[in-house]
Formats: sequence, C-alpha cells, structure tokens
Amino acid sequence: MKNIKKMNKTIKSNLLTYLMVIAIYAVVQILVATGNVSSLLQGLLVPLCAYIILAVSLNLTVGILGELSLGHAGFMCVGAFTSAFFSKCMVDVIPSSGIRFFLALLIGAATAGICGILIGIPVLRLKGDYLAIVTLAFGEIIKNIANILFIGKDSNGLHFSTKDSISLGLEEGGKVIINGPQGITGTPKDSTFTIGVLLILLTLFIVLNLIHSRSGRAIMAIRDNRIAAESVGINITKYKLMAFAISAALAGVAGVMYSHNLATLTATSKNFGYNMSIMILVFVVLGGIGNIRGSIIAAIVLTLLPELLRGLQDYRMLIYAIVMIVMMLFNWAPKAIEMREKLAAKLKAGRKKNTKEAA
Repeated sequence: MKNIKKMNKTIKSNLLTYLMVIAIYAVVQILVATGNVSSLLQGLLVPLCAYIILAVSLNLTVGILGELSLGHAGFMCVGAFTSAFFSKCMVDVIPSSGIRFFLALLIGAATAGICGILIGIPVLRLKGDYLAIVTLAFGEIIKNIANILFIGKDSNGLHFSTKDSISLGLEEGGKVIINGPQGITGTPKDSTFTIGVLLILLTLFIVLNLIHSRSGRAIMAIRDNRIAAESVGINITKYKLMAFAISAALAGVAGVMYSHNLATLTATSKNFGYNMSIMILVFVVLGGIGNIRGSIIAAIVLTLLPELLRGLQDYRMLIYAIVMIVMMLFNWAPKAIEMREKLAAKLKAGRKKNTKEAA
C-alpha cells in the first residue's frame, strides 16, 4: 500500500511537471496569436527551449549524480556542428525538412553521447574541482577545434583542412561547408517553438523516468555515499557513465535546436564557451540542485527577464541581480528552507483534517 501511494505521488509530481510545460506553451501561443509578444521575445523562444533542455540535462549530472561538470557547452557544440553539417550536406538529398531534422537530432544526440562516453571513461575517476577543470578544458578544446576546422565538398567527396579554405583544393563549383572561425552558413531553419516544447517534454520523460528507475536509485546512492553503494554491489563506473552520457546526449539535442535556428553558426566564447557552461550551471543552482521544475523556471526567468526589463535601461541589470539573489536565498537559505517545510507541514495537516471531516 505504501509503495502504491509513493508511486502515485511520483506520477502526480511528473504529471505536474509536464502540465506546467504544456500550460506555459499554451499561454505563449495565445500571447503570440494576439500580438502581445514582441518580435525580439519571439526570437528568444527557440533558444529558451534549448536552455531548458540544457538545464534539465545538466541537473542529471550535478543534482542526481552529484558531480560538478563545466563541459556542457562542449557537448552542445558537438551536437550543433555535427547536425548542422549533416543538414547542410543533405538539403538537396532529403527535401523533407521534417525527416532531415529528425535525422539531424539523432546524429547530434549520438555524437554528443559518444563524446560523453569517451570523455567520461577517464574523467569520472576525478572528483570535485578536478572534474570541473577537466570538463571545462574539454569544452574549450571542442570550441577551438570547431574554429580551426575547414570542410568542403565537391564531386570527389569531402575535403578536410585545419589551415584555410583555399588549402581544401576544391574543384570549381565545390562548396565550403565548415569555414573555420566563420562557421557554417545557410543551415536550414527547421527549429520551431513547438518542436522545442516537444523536445523539452521528451527530455523530461527521459530524465524523470531515469531518476525514478532502479538505475536512478543506484545513481543517487553513488551520490549519497560512494563507498556504501560499492559495498552493496553497485557498479560505480557503469552508472556514473550512464548518467554522464545521457546528460551529454541531451545537451547535443539542445545544440541541434540551437544550430537550426541560426543563419550562421559560429563557435564563439559567448555561445559555446566557458560563459555558456556557467550560465547553464547558474540555471541549475538557482532552480535548486536536483529540482527539475526549478531548473525549468530558473531558465525561463533568467533568459526572459533581461529582455522584459529592457525598457528600464538604468535599472535592468540591478533588478536582474536582485532576482538572482532572491532565488538563491529562497532555495538555499536555512531559514527559507525551514519556512517552506513548516508551510508544507501545515498544508498537509489541513488536507488530512479536511479528509477526516469529509469522511
């Protein structure tokens, strides 16, 4: 009976998360249809979906696995460039944008997931600050590789170079697909807000089901006490690598969304560098480590707030900073946690009283 109640509580919590996303989507669609959303904010909707996927997937590593990773922007970069490269090559071969984008999603997720496994095997032996430094280095290496890579295509096939586009030696009529620091130009704009919301729901389905599965309990056991988990026969390497690879693959999906919304995809410090990794970590920390709904809310608030406050030129960043501090205090201050627990206990007692009276 207790297990059934616990299961029902989990299902209710998961459904509430899905309904929250669907409700936000419905409200945004109504606001767009009635002309209450500016073109600037409409342009932020697809990137916002990518940021939510990134925040939820990083919470799997930071909140559920308990490891600090700063290489999430690197996995996003892998997914973005591999999928954009595929789409650019297949524009004429696969005319259907839906099929092409679906295949691009699979390729972006698979390549990022493989990178997650390859990086995770040596890196997950490290802990704390050491793990953060190595994953940060991975992100920077990926960004720098994207900036020196030149790939062209002609009747003889693909040509690669790390020098410049001229050294590709393309025949007349050949195309440069990846042009070093200038990136990829002309990727089909297949990403939409609706597709973004569907991918958020898919990400939530994968992450929430993993958390409440046997594997998820093993991952959380490793987080809480590695030695105790190992002593009862839990395969530490297997479960850590599983969480890390799934998190990386989902970051790759976010990269696909992001790259198929841009006219030109470039690997800069702003979109795939250290700043992006820190921003995603901020979403996770401010939303509450291990709190999936909190990550979604933090990503929405911290992405849209600077644009919504653009009219208050002098006070915009001050209000933004105050909101961040308030969110941090609400989630982490001992007094705030105590108040939330007391309020939850009162609400629970009130519900029990009402149930007894009704009976």
